Amino acid sequence: MVITPSQRNHARLLGEGASTIVLAHGFGTDQTAWRHQELALAEDHRVLLFDHVGAGRSDLSAYSPRRYQSLRSYAIDLLDLLEELALEDVIYVGHSMSGMIGVLAANEEPRRFRKLVLLGASPRYLDDADYEGGFKRADLDGLYDAMQTNYHAWASGFAPIVTGNPDKPGLARDFAASLMALRPDIALTVAHIIFESDHRADLPKVTLPTLVLQSQADIAVPTAVGHYLAGHIPRAELRLLDATGHMPHWSAPEQVTRAILSFAASA
Repeated sequence: MVITPSQRNHARLLGEGASTIVLAHGFGTDQTAWRHQELALAEDHRVLLFDHVGAGRSDLSAYSPRRYQSLRSYAIDLLDLLEELALEDVIYVGHSMSGMIGVLAANEEPRRFRKLVLLGASPRYLDDADYEGGFKRADLDGLYDAMQTNYHAWASGFAPIVTGNPDKPGLARDFAASLMALRPDIALTVAHIIFESDHRADLPKVTLPTLVLQSQADIAVPTAVGHYLAGHIPRAELRLLDATGHMPHWSAPEQVTRAILSFAASA
């Protein structure tokens, strides 16, 4: 039996409209991460939601660590999905790891995309000379070790740090539950892919209008990274949200929805 890309990635199309907004989730979540945005966006647009292989209700039989060794593999999945659904000129919204997935896919097949929205995205998480990524080597080694030693304990401790907003403990509970729904081996492999990646050289190749959406305080992606993206993608603009944490589409959902709709409507 041949599994189509839409089956593999549990794709859903909502709404109607002349344009299509693609919502791509970040690490540790699935398409339900967009629950605060999908219906509002679908009022005037078609909205495509999907799960990266290994997450949510994707087809786990499609996953192998040999197949998914870099973010480029996920970019190929995205392009396969757009091809199957005959979608071009889409407005792509990528959170966290999906930001660079969108960059790679748009550089490969720019006709499939009209605009990019990069929410809490980073081309490199590890600090480098003259570059602040937010993590040092010891930080990442400790993260990998904690994931391997006791994954559920790691997820419980990692979630509140990443979501921030201690006054909204439900955000951390939701993220912890989402992390724990992942197979630990897949989560560890994907974490390595994300945190060891360096896509800074891909940024100047982006030809599309790009909106960089950045929280004011994000432990995973410092504001310096948002400025770096806006400074190295030729047609990018940076918008700092009145929000904290790595999940502003949860902590400040109306702001994120308005920003997407405004950018989608702009010339």
